[in-house]
Amino acid sequence: MPAASVQLAEKDFERDAKFAKAMHGESFKKTGLSALVAKAKDASNVATDGYFKHWDGGVEKADEDKRLEDYSQLTAHYYNLVTDFYEHGWGSSFHFSRYYKGEAFRQATARHEHFLAHKMQIHENMKVLDVGCGVGGPGREICRFTDCSIVGLNNNDYQIERANHYAQKYKLDHKLSYVKGDFMQMDFEPESFDAVYAIEATVHAPVLEGVYSEIYKVLKPGGTFGVYEWVMTDEYDETNPEHRKIAYGIEVGDGIPKMYKREVAEQALKNVGFEIQYEQDLADKNDDIPWYYPLSGELKYVQTFSDYFTIFRTSKIGRTLTTEAVGLLEKLGLAPKGSRQVTDALEDAAVNLVEGGRQKLFTPMMLYICKKPENAK
Repeated sequence: MPAASVQLAEKDFERDAKFAKAMHGESFKKTGLSALVAKAKDASNVATDGYFKHWDGGVEKADEDKRLEDYSQLTAHYYNLVTDFYEHGWGSSFHFSRYYKGEAFRQATARHEHFLAHKMQIHENMKVLDVGCGVGGPGREICRFTDCSIVGLNNNDYQIERANHYAQKYKLDHKLSYVKGDFMQMDFEPESFDAVYAIEATVHAPVLEGVYSEIYKVLKPGGTFGVYEWVMTDEYDETNPEHRKIAYGIEVGDGIPKMYKREVAEQALKNVGFEIQYEQDLADKNDDIPWYYPLSGELKYVQTFSDYFTIFRTSKIGRTLTTEAVGLLEKLGLAPKGSRQVTDALEDAAVNLVEGGRQKLFTPMMLYICKKPENAK
């Protein structure tokens, strides 16, 4: 689909901020399930209905064109619903990583972020843009690792509040700042940044040329763009019902309008003018510990004592307990209506992510390191 055929979202930041305040209140100061139960129930219902209406009809009948058109609100509603679940089960860096034997989960997470910064040659004199920054986990780590200054771009007000809260808590607010915005229509001045990175975030774009062209615009000539992209691999066949079911399960549970193949991402980068200097599917390295191990629930992948809790939580028993616990909180009126539905979608996404990884149909870490030409106009 060409970029020109996608309608850009109407920007109404005041409306978004009011909704975030109505739904989340002061819960950005809490974490995990304690933040979840602090939500305003009526606003949470609106977010739940606003998100799941995009998936009526299942894999065969869901309105893909409507999801692509409504990409901004779809993504905002998704993260209003799942941010607390993510932090409860995963931490503040919302991405996958490679894992080595004997390596703790959080160590692998930090190394994955360091690797991107290293490949991009980020250093302390740089002004860097983090596209789709989440609650700022990767940005905080890359800031500590390189001492660069980072601006995080996010279309979700609640996540921006959390990111600012963490930056102040860890005394990094002199290096980190966060901006509300739509990555398909950025408000930064052209050629504002020395480097730009995106970690498993641009997959939320309705068309990749749109977000990549905006990144190209705000990057200085000679600057570097690095991205861990979510894509379906060359093994994926859109006409294969099993393959499409896996991709659809990932889309529903991860707030993605449409999953694209690797070749689409590569061509989109070239179409907007980037020179690809390095490309590697880091999920396809024959690692003994696969990237999807935290979701697999398999004891054979346990590396550290804390991994037992991770594996138990993602095992069939652990998922059932989590789902039933959230359902009970919802019935008691402590958790917002729809919390059980959100949990079910996340659990189904985990199953499809693991299956997509096992069949090598999907990768969450197709790494591209790109340059904007020095003579770019």
